[in-house]
Amino acid sequence: MNAEPWLALLAGELRRQGLADPQVATVVADVRAHLRDSAEDPYRAFGAPERYAAAVAESLRGPASHARPVGPVRLQADGITKRYGRRQVLRDVNLTVRAGQIAAVVGANGCGKSTLLNICAGLISPDAGTVTVHGTLSHSPQDGGTAPYLLPDEHFALVGAGKGLTRDRSRTAGRARAGELGWQDVGATLAGQLSGGTRQKLNLVMSTLTEPDVLLLDEPYQGFDRGAYVNLWQQLWRLRDDGKAIVVVTHMLNELDQVDIVLDLTEANS
Repeated sequence: MNAEPWLALLAGELRRQGLADPQVATVVADVRAHLRDSAEDPYRAFGAPERYAAAVAESLRGPASHARPVGPVRLQADGITKRYGRRQVLRDVNLTVRAGQIAAVVGANGCGKSTLLNICAGLISPDAGTVTVHGTLSHSPQDGGTAPYLLPDEHFALVGAGKGLTRDRSRTAGRARAGELGWQDVGATLAGQLSGGTRQKLNLVMSTLTEPDVLLLDEPYQGFDRGAYVNLWQQLWRLRDDGKAIVVVTHMLNELDQVDIVLDLTEANS
């Protein structure tokens, strides 16, 4: 399906919601990239453009990030540099996140947002620089992360087993976290048969189930409707208040005040 008419409607709705043109361009570019990579129908992935625009705008108008006590450093990335062939992806990037903080990683497509998260998660190695994690870490990827022939409850049991939880406790905790994201009917559907948005919710539940000290989220809202989008940010604020250190790749820009740190990789790599 040609997504451009849907994207044009989204751009108009974002402007109607009061977003500035640079914000609109960033949101539309990221959504276009997701649709191109996933080959999903935009209405299936994001719903009606006016509803998705309203969800984005409401998230951007979230609670102000007022001064609050923060804890010790949980994630320290120093001088991260990564090159693929002749292409420089990251150049001397630094990021420090403390307990009780949310860091947003933003920037143009291809500027290395997912690469930085994968380096912080230990999935790939930098060419230079170091990452230090104090405590436990969990990572929710933008794509993948689920086993297509397992049920959601089986995913919960596998993750919970790593923390010593019984199958029943894992199931109960997983379904409770799913409910916080508006996913009430976990049911008996294999992960491979879930919609893209619901698979992303499954990733999110698994990433938070073990109560990690550091939570890395790569565009965790893809395919969410308005309600789920707002539920996500409410959950992230609660986790921040509980002392978690959170790094999220998002559409948010540096003038927005609902996070504590903004790392713009477009500027960092220039």
